[in-house]
Amino acid sequence: MTAPAEVTVPDLGDFSDVPVIEIHVQPGDAVAAEDPLVTLESDKATMDIPSPAAGTVRELRISVGDRVTVGQPILLLDQSDGASPPEQLASATVDNEPPTEAAAEPARRSAEAASPPTARGGPPVSATAAVPDFAGVHAGPSVRRLARELGIDLTGITGSGPKGRITKDDLLQDVRGSQQAPAAPATGGGIPEIPPQDFSRFGPVDTQPLSRIQRVSGPHLHRSWLNVPHVTHDDDADITELDAYRKELDIEARAEGYRVTLLSFLLKAAVSGLREFPRFNSSLTPEKDALVLKRYFHIGVAVDTPDGLVVPVMRDVDRKGIRELSRELGEVSARARDGKLGVNDLQGGCFTISSLGGIGGTSFTPLVNAPEVAILGVVRSKTAPVWDGTSFVPRLMLPLSLSYDHRVVDGAAAARFTRYLCHVLEDVRRLVL
Repeated sequence: MTAPAEVTVPDLGDFSDVPVIEIHVQPGDAVAAEDPLVTLESDKATMDIPSPAAGTVRELRISVGDRVTVGQPILLLDQSDGASPPEQLASATVDNEPPTEAAAEPARRSAEAASPPTARGGPPVSATAAVPDFAGVHAGPSVRRLARELGIDLTGITGSGPKGRITKDDLLQDVRGSQQAPAAPATGGGIPEIPPQDFSRFGPVDTQPLSRIQRVSGPHLHRSWLNVPHVTHDDDADITELDAYRKELDIEARAEGYRVTLLSFLLKAAVSGLREFPRFNSSLTPEKDALVLKRYFHIGVAVDTPDGLVVPVMRDVDRKGIRELSRELGEVSARARDGKLGVNDLQGGCFTISSLGGIGGTSFTPLVNAPEVAILGVVRSKTAPVWDGTSFVPRLMLPLSLSYDHRVVDGAAAARFTRYLCHVLEDVRRLVL
């Protein structure tokens, strides 16, 4: 009889000591290749570890709430006939569910550490408490995951499904019931929650769960808004000549299957600005008494997807030309829309660009993607009359909106940085300096 294979935690990228939030199998369960075995929750994403081969689970080596690192055993697997040899079973790949540029679940943990949550009708929960186990609860993986995200104790819910199984409707009904209870007072230094309402009292309603990206990025955006003193500076860049050059490159690019957009030029202009003004390429230390100045140029780009906004990071922008950046932008955007970005695609950024040029608008206030200290917002360019000293002439003007952390950047520096960006964009030759 073939000895059981030991399945281990695969390479998680720049992460270690990751908590196990869900186990999908039990000893004796038959699994197919790529079936999810356990779910881990890192600072950047929720990850399912799939089975590397078909077989039967002989023994679990971890429990819910355990913290694991690459190479740590997960379970023993009796392989089916024709399965891969044991030494290959430790190379399972991780299925990442991406968060966003600019956010993430660490916000929720940070909030819990600062102000421990209070369970409905129960005492405050310790910030160091283990992930809920829900042992003995008859509910599927999706219901268990949703319960953890909503902070609901499944052990107190009576299931209406077959054999008492808790369904998603049971969970949502419990949420609606809790909304009718009086709101608990704010504890510690926390900000009071908006009082809940039972909207069904006023007319028909539907409950639509937020997408995974929205659930993950929401706490990060909230944390950034609460912790960063945001200020936004607006300016206009004359891109008449730049856009004419871009169109020439785009005609050539279409023949090769990609597009050249304004975003590639904005990436190069951002690198030029970060070099000229190093403070914009920094982050505050945890003690808030010094700056970490970065000598690399990884730029985050906000991408609109069917499930929400994600911010993949373009690495080493300073070393790439317009054509190379254009090809990479097309590939990254396609992977973002298909939900195929990995953890490494979403980390390491030092500055972010959020472009709404394909939609419209005149200006907006993008939220700083902390721990970065600035973000550039761009809307649709428009032709406007510009005085040239003797007459008004039509020029293509691009509105820029720079939001910044006022603890690091003051108004004068922001104005100079934005004007410098305009100066570079107004003469394409400066992008190659």
